[in-house]
Amino acid sequence: MKMKKTFIYLSALISLLPLLNMALAAKPIVIANPLLGVNSISELLTKIFTAVAGLVGILSVIMLIIAGILFVTSAGNPERVGSAKKAFFYAIIGIIVALAATAISSTILYIIGAKK
Repeated sequence: MKMKKTFIYLSALISLLPLLNMALAAKPIVIANPLLGVNSISELLTKIFTAVAGLVGILSVIMLIIAGILFVTSAGNPERVGSAKKAFFYAIIGIIVALAATAISSTILYIIGAKK
């Protein structure tokens, strides 16, 4: 009985040996980088911070233009002039936030040792 078990175990082991050769002969799988031009997390963070700051800056400039149009079309109406001043103020705050975000992100990336 013991000889029969040994024969079964050795037969199973020998039948599994070709799997090792198949594994060794397999070609490595190459996964393409979906983020073109980004090779590290710091580069990804740099691109994200730059994109967000640019978007906030563009929206702030658009708000400045809208505030200017509101101011010109207010025709001396105090309520509309106040609305235009408020829009102008918030547009300036947006520009300051965009510049501060750029400065803060540059500082963070410098601290973690990211390349620019």
